[in-house]
Parts: sequence; structure tokens; C-alpha cells
Amino acid sequence: MKRATQTPETVTLHVPFCIVKRGGRKEMQFPESAVKARRSDNMLVKALARAFRWKRMLDSGEFATIADLAQHEHIAHSYMTRILRLTLLAPDKVEAILEGTRSSELTLVQLLQPFSSAWHEQPHW
Repeated sequence: MKRATQTPETVTLHVPFCIVKRGGRKEMQFPESAVKARRSDNMLVKALARAFRWKRMLDSGEFATIADLAQHEHIAHSYMTRILRLTLLAPDKVEAILEGTRSSELTLVQLLQPFSSAWHEQPHW
């Protein structure tokens, strides 16, 4: 009986990347030639989820005003109004954020900047 070839105990894998700071956190950045996987930004997704949840709560009559809802959620009224504006984003922009196909440079701070409610006038991210 012949003995099988032994498998090496160590395997070395080289992955080219560099570490960059983005929004106060460190992130791996791969070379332009690398295949890019779709990756959604959890902060943006969470903000969208909150916006649509809060809108649904207001539309249902569960809370009469944004101030009532903000007090219930223990969140500043001004922050809640900025997040609620995200419900005015064009559907293709919401979809791109959720699927991770939007610009990787887009941050929550940029997204919360005032934008037009007319979908065709919204910035191209």
C-alpha cells in the first residue's frame, strides 16, 4: 500500500491591501484591480431602517408629532427630522444603499445634508 502525499501544515496567502481611516474607523482598502464584493454600509442601512420605521409609526397615528416620537425614542427632535428626510430619497438610491452598490465614499454625514425631494434633482452618489 502506497502512502498518500502529505499536506503541508502551513499555507501562505498573500493579499495586497492597505489600511485607511474612514469616518473614525479603520478599513481595509484593496487595489483597483481587485474584484470588489458588494458591501452595504451598516450605518447607512440602519439610518434608512430607522427613517422608514419612524415614518410608519407617524403615518399609523401611533404618535401625533415628531416631537412625541422623538421623546418616546429618547432621541433629539432635530436628529429625528434629519433621519426622517431619508424617506424622501429616490427608490434607486435607497436600493443602491441597501445592496451596497452606491459610492463607497458616501457617508451618513453626507447623506444627511439637505437634498431636493424631487428624485431627478438628488445628488448622484
